[in-house]
Amino acid sequence: MNPRKPIRKQLHDVDIAYAANGRGDGVAYVAIAGEEPRRVAFHVERRPALHGWETGYAALLAVTAALRGDGYRAVRIGIADERIVDDLANRRPLPQALALLYVQLKCRLNMFARVDVVTRPPSEDLAARARAEVELAVAA
Repeated sequence: MNPRKPIRKQLHDVDIAYAANGRGDGVAYVAIAGEEPRRVAFHVERRPALHGWETGYAALLAVTAALRGDGYRAVRIGIADERIVDDLANRRPLPQALALLYVQLKCRLNMFARVDVVTRPPSEDLAARARAEVELAVAA
């Protein structure tokens, strides 16, 4: 029998730090108050002209899927990339390469009872973990 994941209805503050290598293999570290940081792997089709914008979308997609799977229903997600926060808050034209990621992310966010995505730099520890992991993967 599968144990049920608890449904977490109260608002949780979540910070994420992420990085991806040139092949598109990425990792996000998720910090939720009172819990150990979690690692969420993802893959993204890299687009050098976007300067990492696509990486943030892919990381946020993977993290929100993990949070929903773990029973979270109300979250305030802090990310460092203010472009994504602006994209989600304001309707504005996006590069075509981001259109599908944007639609997927909006659909995923709509699955939460409450969700806010805010600009908030992660702890340097989380950011360093993500960068180190993808750099080590490139070296291997």
